[in-house]
Amino acid sequence: MSLVGAAAAFPVLARAQDRLASDRLPSVGVLTGNVVGDPGAQMRVDAFRQGLADRGWIANQNYRLEVRWPGPNPARQEFEARDLVAGAPDVLFSTSTPSTRALRDATQTIPIIFVGLSDPIGTGLVVNLARPTNNLTGFSLYEHSMSGKWLSLLKDMAPGMTNAALLFNPESSPYAPFYLQAAHQMESRLGLQVAGASVRTGAEIAAVIENAARTGGGLVVLPDGGFFGTQSQMTIALLAQRRVPAIFAVRFYAANGGLMSYGADLTQQFRDGAGYVDRVLRGAEIRTLPVQFATRFELVINLKTAQALGLAVPNRLLLGAELIE
Repeated sequence: MSLVGAAAAFPVLARAQDRLASDRLPSVGVLTGNVVGDPGAQMRVDAFRQGLADRGWIANQNYRLEVRWPGPNPARQEFEARDLVAGAPDVLFSTSTPSTRALRDATQTIPIIFVGLSDPIGTGLVVNLARPTNNLTGFSLYEHSMSGKWLSLLKDMAPGMTNAALLFNPESSPYAPFYLQAAHQMESRLGLQVAGASVRTGAEIAAVIENAARTGGGLVVLPDGGFFGTQSQMTIALLAQRRVPAIFAVRFYAANGGLMSYGADLTQQFRDGAGYVDRVLRGAEIRTLPVQFATRFELVINLKTAQALGLAVPNRLLLGAELIE
């Protein structure tokens, strides 16, 4: 009876030991919301791989790592999720809300560790943050009130701004309506009119930027679930050309020409996610791993871009920001 209980308590470790005994390595399947060649996404996946290596897991030596890059297309993510699950990995790792949904729909038994989510309860992925009751847990980036912070920072940077749009792809950012609702609550305080900007293509992004240029508006680029990575180079160039101020949720975009970003260290979440994957591979149960929220946020300002837009960075932002020249 005690042996049966131990096997039930540590199902993943038992499977891993069985595989080792049969010359099969424990395996980790990764489902991203990005496409191959997205440099920011590749950097974060590399951080995840290194996080596992720091804990003694060396890819293709003592475990097998399989990474899928379906991009933000839901149908493609669902296909890749089912294909990953068919290989019976010991742990699954997801990097966006849609990819997490796709994995959840594909399996209710294989442990899933997620990173980079916005409101896992509001999106229906998790019921209990402290003690997850299904096969999902991980790390969440933002609460929806963050949209007010993004708007406030953007208004500080561009005080003449009269309106702002929250840019998102509805397929890869199903949580966008919650952000928009929180943003509306800040309108009177900031003296802004706020609207949602639902986009699915580069041409639609360009149209939103053109409208902002005509109306003296700015943009908040919401956490995008992988969509924006394929459009970022075009978007950042057009924002500069049309002199539209914008704030991003991810540091990578400010470091590559965007005006500013404010958010948690997403790369660190991938390292933290590796810690949870390590614990599951060593036998921990999902219900013992609470969902965690980011606690440290960083403001990044691209001074070259600010100068090109004719914006003077206020001292109150300079004091707490990382400056990129």
